Amino acid sequence: MKLIDKTPLQDDKGNISFVARVQGTLKYGLNWSAELEAQKTVIAQLDRQLEKGFILIRNFTLPNSEIVIPLVLVGLGGIWVIYVTNVKGHFEAKGDQWNTLDNGGKSQPAGINLISRVSQLTSVFQKYLKIKRIDVPGPVEPILITADPGAHVTSMRPAARVVMSDAIKQFAASIAQARPIWSPEYIHLLADRIIDPAPPSDDAPIPAAPPPAAQSPEREFFGTPSQEFNANDLGFSFEENPVEPVQQEKAAQPGLRETSPARPLPSRAPAAPKKMLGMSNGQIMVLAGMFLFWCCIVTGFGAFIYLTQ
Repeated sequence: MKLIDKTPLQDDKGNISFVARVQGTLKYGLNWSAELEAQKTVIAQLDRQLEKGFILIRNFTLPNSEIVIPLVLVGLGGIWVIYVTNVKGHFEAKGDQWNTLDNGGKSQPAGINLISRVSQLTSVFQKYLKIKRIDVPGPVEPILITADPGAHVTSMRPAARVVMSDAIKQFAASIAQARPIWSPEYIHLLADRIIDPAPPSDDAPIPAAPPPAAQSPEREFFGTPSQEFNANDLGFSFEENPVEPVQQEKAAQPGLRETSPARPLPSRAPAAPKKMLGMSNGQIMVLAGMFLFWCCIVTGFGAFIYLTQ
């Protein structure tokens, strides 16, 4: 399996410095680093099961936006949008609901609806493909993977496929056995178009030479993009206020506060207020608190040295 890693704030070797980690935490939420590690665990397992014919795009930011699609798996049998979570506990995935279960089996809505989140991200990604005129012969399937063995999920016809940590191998086997709908050449071409969806040049190579009177397979499959991608074309804006679970077929509602490598979920809402230095008031307060804490440490250390002399 080929990995195309687009994770923000990491260096060429895939490492994230302390400063970058602080920046990522302020921008993406306190759970950002933990979910990146959970992604690595799942990617390693998928890599052992999936061989040639699969390309995994990690943390791809849609052009001209702050929307990050956590994992996009492109294979001979289709495309899957995968959201990896590190949650622990007992959960219930029922329709478009994501509930927590207590010891008595009583369910209540979880603080973050992960089913709704991965479904919305998948919907946004499909619309991105449509805007760029990248045609796929079927829907993109949303997948929610719980990377921690301490997470137990009871599924009742969920809107997104739920895969627990002990079923990742079976999940990989099922998609590896899916009926091929593309050639290997198309897989690489499709992945390239997703991460760099500029219109192909006239002399761009194509997977197979068609008859002179036939249309190029590349043109037939991808179409001809006529405009630059604009996040506003998705009809979504960003909102950090929590919401109740929504039906999958309804329009996306305001998303929950983001706590993962994916940016705040898209929602149909008024434009967000202007931010100072690109940060919200809460992020500025956290940064100010860290600065004051650092000042206290430096002052205390200086006073200690002065008094001990």
